[in-house]
Amino acid sequence: MIEVENLRLRLNGQPVLERVSLTARPGSVTVLLGPNGSGKTSLLLCLCAHYRPSQGEIRLCQQSLPSLSYRSLARLLAVVPQDHNPVFPYQVREVILLGRISRVGFFSQPTGRDYELVEDILALLQIQHLADKPYTRISGGERQLVLIGRCLAQEPQVLLLDEPTNHLDFKNQYAILKLIKELARQRNLTFLMTLHDPNMALLFADHVILLAEGRIVSQGHPLEVITPENMAAIYHLDVEMVAAGPRRLVCPKNI
Repeated sequence: MIEVENLRLRLNGQPVLERVSLTARPGSVTVLLGPNGSGKTSLLLCLCAHYRPSQGEIRLCQQSLPSLSYRSLARLLAVVPQDHNPVFPYQVREVILLGRISRVGFFSQPTGRDYELVEDILALLQIQHLADKPYTRISGGERQLVLIGRCLAQEPQVLLLDEPTNHLDFKNQYAILKLIKELARQRNLTFLMTLHDPNMALLFADHVILLAEGRIVSQGHPLEVITPENMAAIYHLDVEMVAAGPRRLVCPKNI
């Protein structure tokens, strides 16, 4: 679980986040939605202790974030970054195994269980065929799966994902988000991620938090938050809700 109360963040003297309070629960997918520069990534960087907020409290699994050592934090929390530019051509299997560092330690050797866990993750993500391939030579969608696999190898309770569908085609966007929702349900994990597409949030989110200019505009069930009024207010775009089978999606007007 993630709990944030009255969070404020200033960078170079400028306000970035103001009075942000939220809760992300186990077994669910919470989406941060908002225009560029609204503070979504900055909020994630506060949650993983990269930024120190000027005010407020952050708790992960009922533990105060500042009280956690880096090792303890790595056992609770895993992060999938927006962009990842690999330097070394590690095999995919080795990249996932790197997620075990917080459990094994820098100067210890992985055990049989660690290697078994990696093989289980490869099977879960259906990427066994990539196991021996260099991470530097697989597609963007495949890399996202590997990064999720590395996070799962940490055995965390909370996962932060910064635009996990960035640079992916439509099929891979759907596949990644479907996997995230299944993992949240099956493993009772807390997922908090940023997205740009409100329709993807409508399809896959359990809870949506709408950010604009560093403040929460609305939060709650996706259909309560993603409304024509809210979209017009923060994106300055006139939209309408249209029926798509049993679902409702956002469509810009006059196109």
